[in-house]
Amino acid sequence: MKYIILLCFLACVNARPETYNNKYDGVNLRDILSNRRLLVPYILCTLEQGQCTPEGKELRSHIKEALENDCGKCTEPQKKGTQLVITHLVQHEDEFWKQLVAKYDPSKNYVTKYEKQLKSIKSRA
Repeated sequence: MKYIILLCFLACVNARPETYNNKYDGVNLRDILSNRRLLVPYILCTLEQGQCTPEGKELRSHIKEALENDCGKCTEPQKKGTQLVITHLVQHEDEFWKQLVAKYDPSKNYVTKYEKQLKSIKSRA
């Protein structure tokens, strides 16, 4: 009986991780953002318009949920990386930003919700 309870507990713990996979937290986002040859394939992956690297697939699989829960399951490096990427897209990749918003937030619930954050990101850079 104790083993069954232990197995149930372990299954519950593993079923809903508290944070997203941190395997790619060490990826140098600044290098990617500064090189369109590297950046565009990631954007196309998230838009489901191109092939994805493993880290691109991981990113794409969490975008909607991260928007909905204010990146509640993101690790600290993921939160900082998200802010860095959004800053870059808003400032330098407006067309891709519009496409991403249209895909992941067509009713603009999250863009509106985070409007102050987006404005502060624009003004800081």
